[in-house]
Amino acid sequence: MAGCCLSAEEKESQRISAEIERQLRRDKRDARRELKLLLLGTGESGKSTFIKQMRIIHGSGYTEEDRKGFTKLVYQNIFTAMQAMIRAMDTLKIQYTSEENEESAQMIREVEVDKVTVLEIKQVEAIKNLWKDPGIQECYDRRREYQLSDSAKYYFTDIDRIAMPSFVPTQQDILRVRVPTTGIIEYPFDLENIIFRMVDVGGQRSERRKWIHCFESVTSIIFLVALSEYDQVLAECDNENRMEESKALFKTIITYPWFLNSSVILFLNKKDLLEEKIMYSDLISYFPEYTGPKQDVKAARDFILKLYQDQNPDKEKCWNKLQKTVLNNVLQFCPYCYMAIISTEGTVQK
Repeated sequence: MAGCCLSAEEKESQRISAEIERQLRRDKRDARRELKLLLLGTGESGKSTFIKQMRIIHGSGYTEEDRKGFTKLVYQNIFTAMQAMIRAMDTLKIQYTSEENEESAQMIREVEVDKVTVLEIKQVEAIKNLWKDPGIQECYDRRREYQLSDSAKYYFTDIDRIAMPSFVPTQQDILRVRVPTTGIIEYPFDLENIIFRMVDVGGQRSERRKWIHCFESVTSIIFLVALSEYDQVLAECDNENRMEESKALFKTIITYPWFLNSSVILFLNKKDLLEEKIMYSDLISYFPEYTGPKQDVKAARDFILKLYQDQNPDKEKCWNKLQKTVLNNVLQFCPYCYMAIISTEGTVQK
């Protein structure tokens, strides 16, 4: 009978204990609803673009005011790309076809890119004339020999639209903007009542030491591979192949002890650029072990996929999904992402 006669203090203690238990159950349930995805890959593999795509499709997207905020970056990307080509003209000893274009090149060379906020008419004309120059076109065709943004052709081809006073960047313009990731960027989005917290970290070698802070409680790793980089060199070291660096990093990631319980999603990116490049840049010149036919996109893609599969000691651990188009890749990718993560997490409370 004594056990039934609890004092007010004991009743309060039991109430608090029960509340704590309920809170712990809620915390456990909520923790299972928020999953952490670590987005990895070497520099310029397309990680930041992937985040933008997820924001457009599964997040809040970009308001007109947001899009206006990218205007300056679009302008700066144009100057950065043209200046890279002008420097390469000197390095590769390619001649301009007219003195006028040499003068235009000098004018563009002197622009301080980080201070650009508008496109002046004379600058636009200079860029248009330079882009038409056969020497610049030859330089563009040899872009694997130096560092040039994948978006250069897109912006130069559309410069008349971009130069209009009423210009507001479109979603495609935003997806093409290149701003190297330094440090760590997190973006949460909701998919099927589960919060996915996607973490983007810098891909350059100097940024990788910061990854250690992202390793705790990672549900899944999304590793991006740029299919088009098989013939390109690193920005940090001009005699090292980008894909060899990417492949080595992938092996390090999937064999790292901290990731033993994380699913790994291999995402082959930039198929559109592979389709363009494989027509004139022979894969066997950079990977002698390739035995497939020349100018064959599927054979090249399959070969590159196998390069990465061969780095993986656990064949059941790695999922892959190939990019289709700029936006459809993420739409088609998400079910695979969800399935891979659920297979690792078990039953997730929705």
